Amino acid sequence: MSTDSYEDALRKLGELLTKKSDLGNIAAAKIKQLTSELEELDSSKIDSVERIKSGFNHFKTHNYEKNPSLYSALAKSQSPKFLVFACADSRVCPSHILNFQLGEAFIVRNIANMVPPYDKTKHSNVGAALEYPITVLNVESILVIGHSCCGGIKGLMAIEDDAAPYKSEFIEDWIQICAPAKNKTKQDCKDLSFDDQCTNCEKTLRLSLWCEKEAVNVSLGNLLSYPFVRERVVKNKLAIRGAHYDFVKGTFDLWELDFKTTPAFALS
Repeated sequence: MSTDSYEDALRKLGELLTKKSDLGNIAAAKIKQLTSELEELDSSKIDSVERIKSGFNHFKTHNYEKNPSLYSALAKSQSPKFLVFACADSRVCPSHILNFQLGEAFIVRNIANMVPPYDKTKHSNVGAALEYPITVLNVESILVIGHSCCGGIKGLMAIEDDAAPYKSEFIEDWIQICAPAKNKTKQDCKDLSFDDQCTNCEKTLRLSLWCEKEAVNVSLGNLLSYPFVRERVVKNKLAIRGAHYDFVKGTFDLWELDFKTTPAFALS
């Protein structure tokens, strides 16, 4: 709003209250409400900006300036040992969970930590995020980390029919990458008897937990659809592992899959 229109609004308000003094209490309440809203808006903007500034200042003082040799080396090159796929969820930062230091892990984060199958057209962004650390940086290990209370997996489990019309522009299309995990979870659990004391909410949480781990396994399998990944796995130059972080219980599970990358028999 320009200065002229702002002043004009104040002038008109003053004229109205002069003519109709009985509106004074109503106007006071409206002005109080507006003032409160403006203060909250201004405060949120200041807080977010100050948080960014203070965060960087803390990093610079306690990290950057205390480790000149590290940052000098990182300025020249990087040689991470890990490529990590993790969820974009704000509660599950892999650097905090596993205490990764700068330069130690190449990290890719997305909704529900999913790795789609090889597709140069549809998933070129993930392909690039795989190709660079593997073929250029020569990482030694890929880790896919699932986690508890994952909203993406809950959304996946809520889709009853894989062919159902999408209710979102991007999310449902993305999370159905791991539809096989949902189908396997429901198939494996269809005859499973839950404790009578278990509420519907608890049953949903249990199913989501199982699906969170199965989705990791689907992603691990999808990794092998990338030729440069499979080649290195077969030659034992690259390890692939799955993990699940439960921030409710404070646990971390780590596992490997037997991909059976060698043939059952060889023809002479």
